[in-house]
Amino acid sequence: MEIRRRRECVECGRRFTTRERIEDVLPKVVKRDERREEFWREKLVHAVQKACEKRPVSADALARLVDRVERYVQELGTKEVTSHDLGTRVLEELVDLDTLAAARYASVFHNFQNADDYAAFFKSISPRETPG
Repeated sequence: MEIRRRRECVECGRRFTTRERIEDVLPKVVKRDERREEFWREKLVHAVQKACEKRPVSADALARLVDRVERYVQELGTKEVTSHDLGTRVLEELVDLDTLAAARYASVFHNFQNADDYAAFFKSISPRETPG
């Protein structure tokens, strides 16, 4: 969550906006090779932006998605979260936002090798709305 404030410079009178975020202690991310890394919001933002590149997804929608994933990680209440669990949550959120962006993300997350992998992905989300 972010607090937005309008401020004014006392010297020149110019108005500007600041954004404040509460710094929470987030769990470490356990990678596939068992390394532990800090949870980096910016890394998550970059991955989601890459998946949504040239898609009709607003910056606000992306920010809300990242906020929801970050809140999910916080609410787990654990000291560690696996990169698989984190990636799965991002993928679920992307499927609801934009299925083609979700397919892009899934292709990297699940290491798709051929068209059959994409077909299986779209079949797995078929109860939801698919592109068409």
